[in-house]
Amino acid sequence: MRRRALPALAAALLVASVSACSTREPTTAPTGASGEPIVVGSTLALTGAFAATGIIHKIAGETFIDRLNEAGGLLGRPVEWRVLDDQSNTQNIVPLYEQLLSGSDAVDLIIGPYATPNILAAMGVAERYGKVMPHHTAVLRPALTYECQFPGWSIGPNPNQFIPEQIFDMLETLANPPETVAILTVQNGSAAFVTNGFQGDPTGVPTIAEDRGIDVVLNEQYPIGTSDWTNLAQAVRDANPDLLISNSLGVDTVGQLNAMKQLGYKPPMTFSLFPAPGPLLGLGADGEGVLAWSLFEANQPAIDRLGGDVQAIVDDFVERATAQNVPYTAFETQAAASWTAWEILAKGVEAAGSIEDQAICDALHANGASTTFAGDITFDPADNNFWETTVGIKQIQDGDWVMVWPENQASGELQGPSS
Repeated sequence: MRRRALPALAAALLVASVSACSTREPTTAPTGASGEPIVVGSTLALTGAFAATGIIHKIAGETFIDRLNEAGGLLGRPVEWRVLDDQSNTQNIVPLYEQLLSGSDAVDLIIGPYATPNILAAMGVAERYGKVMPHHTAVLRPALTYECQFPGWSIGPNPNQFIPEQIFDMLETLANPPETVAILTVQNGSAAFVTNGFQGDPTGVPTIAEDRGIDVVLNEQYPIGTSDWTNLAQAVRDANPDLLISNSLGVDTVGQLNAMKQLGYKPPMTFSLFPAPGPLLGLGADGEGVLAWSLFEANQPAIDRLGGDVQAIVDDFVERATAQNVPYTAFETQAAASWTAWEILAKGVEAAGSIEDQAICDALHANGASTTFAGDITFDPADNNFWETTVGIKQIQDGDWVMVWPENQASGELQGPSS
């Protein structure tokens, strides 16, 4: 076991950027846990374009670790999380993970960052160091080839096909399904993958729409970090589609819809790929009917269906998010994906009886993991460890997110286009 020079407040949660850091009060030492903490390192987008989503993952991780420590930690030892701010910048990922894994103060274990490009960058470091790396939200399955990376959500082995197929399957249940679609795509790994496909497989939203007889009237891509949406909003308005698919991250769809509102236009239906959930609700009436992917929504039917500790986890998260002035405090898909990634790491350590990375990797391949929000999942390296999907589609109805697809997960009925 590596020895580290730890500060006196060894159980403190460290939140740092590349050049500055701050500390959080340590959690109470768990009953039965003793000795040197097991230190888990990662980065998160605490500032920058993805910060509205990064804060969700930060609070979910803090909640998980505190509950874990209250239950006795891992292998009878307390767990500490050392998280660095990657500032939503992929170029920061490699040096920050190198920092976490090198020197006398190297962490024991790692967990991935938020956003597919950042996860891919961290995965390269993890593979060089032979580290197990659970991660929260990567979608670009064909590029996730390292056998000891483990996704905390799964949209099937071919998300570029699965996502549009599910969208159009759902919309075909309407009395008047969309006949035309406009597509806006951020030039980011996961979002671009869903639109364009990947090497050797060009299947994506446009090809599947056309196969189903849906006319693609606009297909535009834009750079990450875009803030002026005027030209794209005008293009969508002029194309006048029945459906806008915004293959985007964070608050991009909010910016797009606000820019369209300035033009006196609102798409009849909008699907947002991976949004920060709160800002879309903040649109009020202008956000009604918007659709998005979801792993979990804290509607009472879903909480009751899963049972166990779900209600307590949701309540704990909401209390913490409220205390940190997060605008949207609900425990939802991003928090559930984060929770699942942490559970995968903990279950791997417990099954291995060790914090040795190869033993954890082997144990996860052999045993899978029993999780709160995704159930029992298994990992096959032949499918890049992507497991059978449990995701669905949610819609803003009366100012709240409601699961509407598939039917066995729905808490409400799909609402058709606005007039």
